[in-house]
Amino acid sequence: MVTALSLLHFVDPSLSVSISRVGLQIRFILLQNRQGKTRLAKYYVPLEESEKHKVEYEVHRLVVNRDAKFTNFVEFRTHKVIYRRYAGLFFSVCVDITDNELAYLECIHLFVEILDHFFSNVCELDLVFNFHKVYLILDEFILAGELQETSKRAIIERMSELEKLE
Repeated sequence: MVTALSLLHFVDPSLSVSISRVGLQIRFILLQNRQGKTRLAKYYVPLEESEKHKVEYEVHRLVVNRDAKFTNFVEFRTHKVIYRRYAGLFFSVCVDITDNELAYLECIHLFVEILDHFFSNVCELDLVFNFHKVYLILDEFILAGELQETSKRAIIERMSELEKLE
């Protein structure tokens, strides 16, 4: 049986790689404060609870002790962690080693802008006491480890609609 993908592979073998890897694949997202308390953790790959705690500890140790003059990309095991610090919070995303770092830095920044708009100048306490809304915003933005929506306006409008339903 000939599929469209095998037909493209026959025409140009390099096309099958680009088609099978359309979206950016995220392994996990962590929001942690300077003390190492995890305020949000979303895993898109299956991990045991003990492994999750170990990952959170290692990522925190990795990003909090990193000098500000270095880049915000760091190798982590067989992957890469892209992180950004906003006030007292570290936003970390773990991705494949070959993925585009700048795209993920922009994703982190967009997520922070959406949170900032939704909570009117977001702070750590907003994340703690409204964690269900933060996860809802994250699910509007990223689903199953892939970016779903990159329009700040569209996500904010969707969140406003959901707020009206409550």
